[in-house]
Amino acid sequence: MNEARSRQVVIAGAGIAGLTAALAFAERGHAVTVLEQARQLEAAGAGLQLSPNATRILRRLGALDRFRPSAIRPEAVVLKDAATLSGLARVPLGQAGERRWGAPYLVAHRADLQAALTARMAERPEIQLVTGARVTGIAVAPQNIVVTAQGDGGGAEVAAGLLVGADGVWSSVRSQLAGKDPAFTRSRFSGELAWRATVAAESAAGQTFAAIGAAACVTTFLHPGFHMVAYPVSKGSAFNLAAFTKGERIAEGWSGHADPAILAKAMRGTSPELARLVALAGPWTAFPIHTVEQRRWTMPEGIALIGDAAHAMTPFAAQGAAMGIEDASMLANLVADFPGDVKQSLTVWENLRRPRVEAVLRRGALNRLAWHAWGPVAIARNLVLATRPAEKLAADLDWLYGWEESNVVRR
Repeated sequence: MNEARSRQVVIAGAGIAGLTAALAFAERGHAVTVLEQARQLEAAGAGLQLSPNATRILRRLGALDRFRPSAIRPEAVVLKDAATLSGLARVPLGQAGERRWGAPYLVAHRADLQAALTARMAERPEIQLVTGARVTGIAVAPQNIVVTAQGDGGGAEVAAGLLVGADGVWSSVRSQLAGKDPAFTRSRFSGELAWRATVAAESAAGQTFAAIGAAACVTTFLHPGFHMVAYPVSKGSAFNLAAFTKGERIAEGWSGHADPAILAKAMRGTSPELARLVALAGPWTAFPIHTVEQRRWTMPEGIALIGDAAHAMTPFAAQGAAMGIEDASMLANLVADFPGDVKQSLTVWENLRRPRVEAVLRRGALNRLAWHAWGPVAIARNLVLATRPAEKLAADLDWLYGWEESNVVRR
């Protein structure tokens, strides 16, 4: 493979993981082509939490300064009992968290982060963004990988030394690989629904939340049947609300219509004020939560899956976007560390990333168990939280928020 071809990287998907990967590879001297199936970049979902392990990487790639003006740095994560609205715990963020973990914890609309990454990418001449291009074929040749993309404007072929599938839960790249290797499979519905709404701070719903929540914080209301996370977005002019319940599969896509009675039933026993907030905030959009569990994330010929394409997870650790950002940064750096040996770089990358992602998955499962606890388990949870100082609660997150790639990969 000639030098120019070996340094060419094709990335499928212009979501958060794909855009971060494009910047990270360009930073290490690679020419990058990003193939995005949508004609225009559109951000799925609504609110977004970005912990310091992610914002540290965005800062290094020159994207944080573009993102921060549209984001908010919450003062804390506050846990409340949904029935009594009493406070259960408070994890300090804000300035204290930034000092502790070396980077800010931020909340914003997902579209704001995507816009910041796109703006930064436009400044890099090494990156070409092609919209309206869905990956429909992958051919492994002796000296390169040939990616076929189709769109309204016709078809195209791009040859490269590395293909990165960053095209999300319903990954076209993963679908193509599934026909070649049984280790690559489809997404799976988790049995959970996410109910989302955004309310203006000055609206009746916004004022109701401000009265029962912590307006400058990430507030999580805990209940056996559901939990709800709320935080400010749009420079404090609105609040993002996300409630999570059990539910039936409703759509093979990001959003769909579900019976609001599911949410109402799950909320039985909550405080009247919280019930009023949920009623005022409607109509809610239901999002089926899908997960992806792959036995392999890479193929030695030069293909890697990152972010949701590799390991889509439930949002209960608020780390989905952060894991995609970490994936992208580490992959680009390891490929650069092993020039001409893509097989070794991919093997090292997957071996290093799996334990980290699995630890985050375990944390998410633990959070869901704790947040939906009932009876004696809920009583025990509340006692533990009441007696654990805020400093200890923050220290419990050092392994997650304080993560730095340089501590994992010794160069």
